Amino acid sequence: MKGPVLGMWQRGLGPELLRGGVLTSAMWRSRIGSSRAMAAGTKRKFKKLMCCNRGEIAIRVFRAATELGMRTVGVYAQEDRHSLHRYKCDESYQLADSITPVGAYLDIDNIIEIAKDKNVDAIHPGYGFLSENAGFAKACEENGIAFVGPQAKVLRLFGDKTEARKLAIDANVNVVPGSPGPIANLEEAREFVEGKNGIGFPVIVKAAHGGGGRGMRVVFDPVEFSESVSRAQSEAEKAFGDGTVFIERFVHRPRHIEVQVLADGTGDVVHLYERDCSVQRRHQKVVEIAPASGLPDKVRETLWSDSVRLIKNSAYKNAGTVEFLIDQNGRHYFIEVNPRVQVEHTVTEEVTGVDVVQSQIRIAQGETLKEIGLEQDKVQLRGYAIQCRVTTENPANNFLPDYGRIDAFRPGEGMGIRLDSAAGFAGAVVTPHYDSLLIKVTAHALEFTKAAEKLRRALLEFRVRGVHTNIPFLKTVLNHPVFLKQQMATDFIDAHPELFVFPPQRDRANKILRFLAENVVNGHPMPGPDKTKEPSQLLPVMPIYDPNQNAPNGWKQVIDKEGPDGFAKAVRKFPYTLLGDTTWRDAHQSLLATRMRTVDMASIAPATSRAFSGLYAIECWGGATFDVCMRFLREDPWQRLHHLRNLVPNVPFQMLLRGANAVGYTSYPDNLVYEFCKHARQGGVDVFRVFDSLNYVDNLLIGMDAVHKADGVVQGEICYTGDVKSTPRKDKYGLDYYLNIADQLVNKGNTHVLGIKDMAGLLKPESARELIGALRKEFPNTPIHVHTHDTGGVGVASMLACAEAGADIVHGAIDSMSGTTSQPPLGSIMESLRQRENWPSKPVKTGKHAIHLPESEKLFELHDYWDTMRGHYAPFEQGARSTSVDVFEHEMPGGQYTNLMFQSQSLGLSKQWKEVKKAYADANRILGNIVKVTPSSKVVGDLAQFMVTNKLSGDDIVERADSLDLPRSVVEFLQGQLGFPYGGFPEPLRSKVLRRAQLEPLKTRPGENLPPLDFKALKERLVEKFESAQKHGLQISDTDVVSAALYPSVFDDFKHFQQVYSEEVTHLPTNVFVHPMEIGQEFFFSIEEGKRLYVKLLSVSDQLDVSGRRDVYFDLNGVPRLVKIADKEAAKHMNTKPIERIDSLNPAHVGASMPGTVVDIRTSVGKRVEKGEPLVVLSAMKMETVIAAPRAGFVKRIVAEVGNLVANEDLLIELKLD
Repeated sequence: MKGPVLGMWQRGLGPELLRGGVLTSAMWRSRIGSSRAMAAGTKRKFKKLMCCNRGEIAIRVFRAATELGMRTVGVYAQEDRHSLHRYKCDESYQLADSITPVGAYLDIDNIIEIAKDKNVDAIHPGYGFLSENAGFAKACEENGIAFVGPQAKVLRLFGDKTEARKLAIDANVNVVPGSPGPIANLEEAREFVEGKNGIGFPVIVKAAHGGGGRGMRVVFDPVEFSESVSRAQSEAEKAFGDGTVFIERFVHRPRHIEVQVLADGTGDVVHLYERDCSVQRRHQKVVEIAPASGLPDKVRETLWSDSVRLIKNSAYKNAGTVEFLIDQNGRHYFIEVNPRVQVEHTVTEEVTGVDVVQSQIRIAQGETLKEIGLEQDKVQLRGYAIQCRVTTENPANNFLPDYGRIDAFRPGEGMGIRLDSAAGFAGAVVTPHYDSLLIKVTAHALEFTKAAEKLRRALLEFRVRGVHTNIPFLKTVLNHPVFLKQQMATDFIDAHPELFVFPPQRDRANKILRFLAENVVNGHPMPGPDKTKEPSQLLPVMPIYDPNQNAPNGWKQVIDKEGPDGFAKAVRKFPYTLLGDTTWRDAHQSLLATRMRTVDMASIAPATSRAFSGLYAIECWGGATFDVCMRFLREDPWQRLHHLRNLVPNVPFQMLLRGANAVGYTSYPDNLVYEFCKHARQGGVDVFRVFDSLNYVDNLLIGMDAVHKADGVVQGEICYTGDVKSTPRKDKYGLDYYLNIADQLVNKGNTHVLGIKDMAGLLKPESARELIGALRKEFPNTPIHVHTHDTGGVGVASMLACAEAGADIVHGAIDSMSGTTSQPPLGSIMESLRQRENWPSKPVKTGKHAIHLPESEKLFELHDYWDTMRGHYAPFEQGARSTSVDVFEHEMPGGQYTNLMFQSQSLGLSKQWKEVKKAYADANRILGNIVKVTPSSKVVGDLAQFMVTNKLSGDDIVERADSLDLPRSVVEFLQGQLGFPYGGFPEPLRSKVLRRAQLEPLKTRPGENLPPLDFKALKERLVEKFESAQKHGLQISDTDVVSAALYPSVFDDFKHFQQVYSEEVTHLPTNVFVHPMEIGQEFFFSIEEGKRLYVKLLSVSDQLDVSGRRDVYFDLNGVPRLVKIADKEAAKHMNTKPIERIDSLNPAHVGASMPGTVVDIRTSVGKRVEKGEPLVVLSAMKMETVIAAPRAGFVKRIVAEVGNLVANEDLLIELKLD
């Protein structure tokens, strides 16, 4: 005997049922009589019922049995010991250990043993596992236990789909052309498909036993045939314990319609109408609908009658589903009978009111359909029901299964919504061992569109964190016009790629908790803070103002209406000295290492716009703040600018622009500087303070021209060094030096405003009078702006001297953020000028505009705010504690002072700070007494630290320069990368250094010969590089391109941080951002308008888990959240092998695209692989996935091992690319 004949013989049907391998209706009817007789005489009342399944179906069975007055018994595998279904029954017992987690639920002997030992009357198998296993049904019968399902011989018949086809043919039910029996081997499969009388492609390879989409492969291309058959057999073997497959013609674009039936074994059969299951993915149903709409009545009635006839002809007992395909011409084909309860039975229950599971149990007790109250004419339809299967699959990653701990779970509920779940709660662990179904959501309404609306609304309410789900995809399905018109076929998902376009899942709260937990376990990653200084927890008293009252117009409106030229003229004509505030940039750069965060500026911004409406400008951007935003504060500097601009619409914004260096520390292509200025102007900058660190005019003119092109206010700045009244220095930096540069800025650069940038606070009052007086005399029509630092304590006096000598604007900082390395106090300057110039109390008219001069009372409120907030940055307060006249010797810029101190500490030089300052002056001497401001000041600072570390004097450096490896910044300066210093480079130092570095000196402006930057190409590379980040809502903007061009590695790191911890970290209060939370500490913050989060740290585990992680528990909006964080310090002392993760920026890394188990490695170290060549096979939730080579190359190393459990993006293989 061969093929189906042998199969039926082995399944116990006996030779009397066979004739030439074909089962006839006459043969089968000969068995019906005895079956009906058996059914009619066996009635029993169940007292105790077991469900030998898991998950939601087990709970569904327990609930049905409990309502029928029965005691319920559950079983569970070791891997399911924490699953909810074991708590939803009256008793639960662990199954014996098995080779696989699935195997435990397939252990017939163990399940029967438990049932007998616990006096179980009946066993409900649920769906999947043993639900269609004839041997299990037979074992129940032999042990006196009722099996809630069809008889064993019926299960054998319909469990073998090839035999079911024959029965359908005999019952005059259409079937799809296919193999007459199971396929024995690949050669037989090829002959059936490609042989002389083959059915041809496309075909579908199906597991002969089981369902649920397992062991199914559609094949269009003969080249894929062998692999598809092999994979289908493998999946079938793992899922059902039998790798037998058969082959059918693949019906193109059919609808999948199934009919629910109930039969009591007496010959009485009722149908509960049909369901439309056409929305499928990988042959698994995703959305199910009852009843199916859009079917002609004749087709619908034929489906019912065919189903009832087929079930009657098989002497069927219990619930079952007859499944059909309906082609584009309305022809229907039988495909199989599922002799069990279906996942989607819920929609049938909702529209008919029939409890399918209870009906199963009552039929198993021996009750007839009439006794249950089920007669065909009494089963009525009411409305429509739609069910969605919410699974832990990632629709953005080819629906790959995900697993892990559910950190947060908030379901959608309400009228007309039914939920069936076993893992729908926070803390549940989704394992890779079982099906990915998380929860079934069913909506019921009288109209189809109303049911769809209810379901969409429910899904919108869902919040699942910790694992990916298909909810975003389900929402797009439910909203698609084809779905709403009920025109879907089984290719609906594949035919509509727009279904995969859905809003990114940002998961903001969980990511922020991870950031906070990282801080708690490992400390803040930001370098620089003094960990002995805790930030203040005091909250500032906020100024009171009327938010409905707009801030008074100011100089911003003058710029907007009169343009840069008109603005400059108005400033020059203004009868009083104007003030500029540096609190939002240079003040905190000088005092707090540039660490002030946007959230603290934004909180006081509305009050600032009202108190300081008459300011010349607020300096809030550029300089070191640009890269520090990304590098340390993890903020987007462009978003900072936009946000503050929206909050302060009336005061001009000012930035610091490093000429041809933009906001960087090196030379860039000129077109990048122009692009930067364009976006800065569009983002809200009005006044550009353009300077060059060496006063190199060629570099200055590039920056000034870029601002002109952007239609900004050009404020050409001259960096002040030395002392114009100091006789020994007049030969280099005397008055003529400054007048000459000023002449070029005014006449060549067409500057709107002429600025003096006294970055170290060297400008003494008498020198100020001489310098500003000479500039005013030489350039009577050009406004003059003076910026200084108060390091030497002469700031207020010098600014008053400047005003007296003819300066139009002077800089200061709010008093609580002023002094020492910062700017002089605004309050002192303001009150002195008010008295000297007799400021009026009323607004001052300037053309068509009225300007409100600052008032002391309003300044006090801002002072109080920053006095409190400065305490939040206490860990960064490491600058000068008082003014000091030694600044006139070392000439260190105020903005560099604090940063250089931080650097010295990190180099172990904190106790040698005095030596560093002395070395700074000595380094400046041997470099040629250069102008010192970023980036030239960094050159001097780097050399000074190098000298102290290596115990070298300046003369030692000059003498030994040809044998020393000096800091890179020093070498680049001497080569000419920053431009050309006044008076030339120092010799022989320059020649020695360049000779050792094997570099040629530059002879032209550094950026002059750099090729233009291709912004379009760079953006394309960034989009490709950060593809995964964009799935989290982090899009690549044009300003991102500029940031990446200026700071490539900093930008990459910043985007990676945002992807891991979200953009919303910027909203955290500063005291929890810079310092780890304490146990019991609680705070709140808003992530957007109307969405406030309340966070409390509950506990941190003392013990590490096996992976070296600590459990950090939070309370988020009243709901407990657990975050597991690897303790980096403790991990150093553990013997566990660290888990390697892919570097998303490294194309040679091949990572897991899904969580799962490594079941096969198909390559070896050193082997050459082509793009697309299979490397590793993963298995998760009974689904196998092949990981292929992303590019051609050689296998450098293999990290994965067979049997490893891997997470998504774990490193599997590293390639050496061609």
